[in-house]
Amino acid sequence: MTLTLVDLTHPLTSGMQIYPGDPEVRVEPATSLADDGVVVHALQLGTHTGTHLDAPSHSIADGATVDRLDLGRLVGPLHLIDVTELAQPGRRIELAQVAAQLEQLAAGTIVVFRTDWSKRFGQPDYLEHPFLDAAIAERLLAAGVTVVGVDTLSPDRTDATAESAELPFHDVFLGAGGVIIENLTNLSAVDPARDPWISALPLPFTGLDGSPVRAVAMHRA
Repeated sequence: MTLTLVDLTHPLTSGMQIYPGDPEVRVEPATSLADDGVVVHALQLGTHTGTHLDAPSHSIADGATVDRLDLGRLVGPLHLIDVTELAQPGRRIELAQVAAQLEQLAAGTIVVFRTDWSKRFGQPDYLEHPFLDAAIAERLLAAGVTVVGVDTLSPDRTDATAESAELPFHDVFLGAGGVIIENLTNLSAVDPARDPWISALPLPFTGLDGSPVRAVAMHRA
């Protein structure tokens, strides 16, 4: 069987947009062919840079770290929830508005919410994304879904002016041992009719709270 791969990952570049307060991204040459015979670059970035996943320890005391996640959970059938018509700046998306799309979820499915807000990545209004009510997290967990993805900065509201973030969706989902994939992109290229799968594998950072991922959707050609 021939598979079509769809890259769902934002490129990692110096100065790219980050969550407010996270480490700036820097990519700098460390060696050169002319002087050293090889090219090596130095990287500075946070664990939640670009397209990445949140391990439970991101916001839950004693939660699992990224190196303790079962990689089998991060490769599986992709259930795409289309909320593009609901995607307005700062809008809370309620459970009742997506309940019909959450029927008959199979345990182990990776549920991804498509807002198309990723088209604004790198712009100031990317921070004004729509967000998901925590009741959606409870509904997913009840169905046996433990991995969820969004094409926004967070499934929770982003308030760059707040001293500390309020993360009700994170609290429910990560608190139950779930994993959240953030800053996905290119979801419009995924065809739900082709039984897509998704892979979003992290680097095995020892004892850390998250990692950039290379997120890829796969479906029949």
